[in-house]
Amino acid sequence: MDLKGKVGVVTGVSKGIGLETVKALLQEGMVVAGWGRTKPEFNHQNFHFYKTDVSNFEAVQSSFQSTKDNLGPVAVLINNAGLGYAGMLHEMPNEEWQRMFDTNVNGVFYCAKVAIPGMIDLEEGHIVNIASIAGITGIEKMAGYCGSKFAVRGISHSLFKEVRNFGIKVTCIYPGSTNTNFFDEFEGVNANENMMRPEDVASSIIHVLNTHPNYHVVDVEMRPLMPKGKPNK
Repeated sequence: MDLKGKVGVVTGVSKGIGLETVKALLQEGMVVAGWGRTKPEFNHQNFHFYKTDVSNFEAVQSSFQSTKDNLGPVAVLINNAGLGYAGMLHEMPNEEWQRMFDTNVNGVFYCAKVAIPGMIDLEEGHIVNIASIAGITGIEKMAGYCGSKFAVRGISHSLFKEVRNFGIKVTCIYPGSTNTNFFDEFEGVNANENMMRPEDVASSIIHVLNTHPNYHVVDVEMRPLMPKGKPNK
């Protein structure tokens, strides 16, 4: 897709992968709507923030309508908003489990639901869903988070088959450990320089968006090369 001048939506833009993706899209000449609960400390003439809770369908509908009215039809959707909690399944508070699925799964559904009709009209579009390595492998004490990200994978694989004949691509991204604030909620795990950089994940998103119209990248898995750092010699 030729991205220049087109409108893209990125969810979860306050920090990390979401914010770096916003910056990368702007460098490609896009007009970017950032949807999130918290406005990032970032300004650009072509970046427009819309306060949005993606777990709330009415909020998503409102932000989409404002984005379309103010900026134009949406050609790209990056479903990045997500959160995670760790703990033994039988000890996890129901509220934490529900919040993960409301944001990580329902948010993808709501945002794609409002964006797809306009992409069908354009006969062009690209939806990128940010899952996780936790979406392709089970992790101890992460059953809820893994379950939500496995769901994102299944949604992505089914959805691309539904919309491919309309000229719409759907790509699922599976980042390994990334140096972001995601780990703030996890006891005993700290973001560090041995993890991937969020800007590198963003660069992979740009790569799949820039592909030829008849070339569809379905899945992208990425991991840090040396997650524990260089070995001692």
